[in-house]
Amino acid sequence: MAEDSGQEKTEEPTSKRLRDAKEKGDVARSKELATTILLLSAAAAAIMFGGQVADKMAGMMKFNFELDRQAVMDPAAMFMHLGYSIFEALYACLGFFAVLLVAAIVGPIALGGWNISMKAMAPKFSRIDPLAGIKRMFSLKALLELFKALAKFLVVGSLSFLVLYTSKQALFSLGSQDIIPAMSHATEIVIWAFLVMSATMILISVIDVPFQIYDYTQKLKMTLQEVKDEMKNSEGKPEVKGRIRQLQREISQRKMMAAVPEADVVITNPTHYAVALKYEQGGGGAPFMVAKGGDFVALKIREIADQHEIPVLSAPPLARAIYHSTDVDEEIPSGLFKAVAEILAYVYQLQRHKRRQGPAPKAISEQLDIPDELRRDE
Repeated sequence: MAEDSGQEKTEEPTSKRLRDAKEKGDVARSKELATTILLLSAAAAAIMFGGQVADKMAGMMKFNFELDRQAVMDPAAMFMHLGYSIFEALYACLGFFAVLLVAAIVGPIALGGWNISMKAMAPKFSRIDPLAGIKRMFSLKALLELFKALAKFLVVGSLSFLVLYTSKQALFSLGSQDIIPAMSHATEIVIWAFLVMSATMILISVIDVPFQIYDYTQKLKMTLQEVKDEMKNSEGKPEVKGRIRQLQREISQRKMMAAVPEADVVITNPTHYAVALKYEQGGGGAPFMVAKGGDFVALKIREIADQHEIPVLSAPPLARAIYHSTDVDEEIPSGLFKAVAEILAYVYQLQRHKRRQGPAPKAISEQLDIPDELRRDE
């Protein structure tokens, strides 16, 4: 056995492994639990509807045996008796059959739940392979099923003998009773004996259900390597994930670059950083950043700004502070409001001066008001 080499199945099955197994129709099942539910339901139905069935059957027998000669010789009358008997028998057993139908549906899905799998219903020629069949016959699982069958036989057989032994006086007394009371008494004995013997299956189910769950889990257990491979396949290979992230960055960068022409000003480091800001006058909000970048991206932002005649101003401390404290489409921190206001005021005065609507603006102060907690060194 491999030790920590990924060959020993020591890992619990993952949710994906369980889901894939269910899609193939492989779920935990207990035949003993289904049999127990069916038998107990049949016994309970016999107790609930046994009297009704017995009365109907007695009435049906009385109707069919109390015939005169004319009715016996009349085919139509005999067909009428047959139809009546079939209807009465079905009507009498209707409740009993309904309980059995529900038990037959609930029993198999009590463990593992409802599962319809087209893969499980697909024909597999391996199932009719003689060699595979012989191998299954002499497998460990077949031997275990043999022991289970013997255990069921011993348990049910022993309790059946005990029930019959304790009921021997009641059974012997039937011979001294009239036919109608004897039939009623015999029916009562049979029904309750059947219920007690069916209850023995509860003990077998209590043992079988945990074993089936354990066996199912053991069958689906995974090696450490299988867990790693599944995680890799579900999350994606590193190179694929890296490529996806690269494409996402490129898409985000193209979107960001498309917003630069809408900016009011671009503030630079001047070469390492560039941030593009926009302020919507009358909107009530603070200036927000529409684009930022370093090195090559910063150069690209400046190029686009120049092409669209967006003012590009060099203010290294402010550019670094905005770059490190603000994300794209976010408002700048309140601590930078004053410094950015000076920049925007200069830009607006510069635009009015170019339109010959005002004097030339004063140069921007080299000592902009930037809080120490927002400053970033080179």
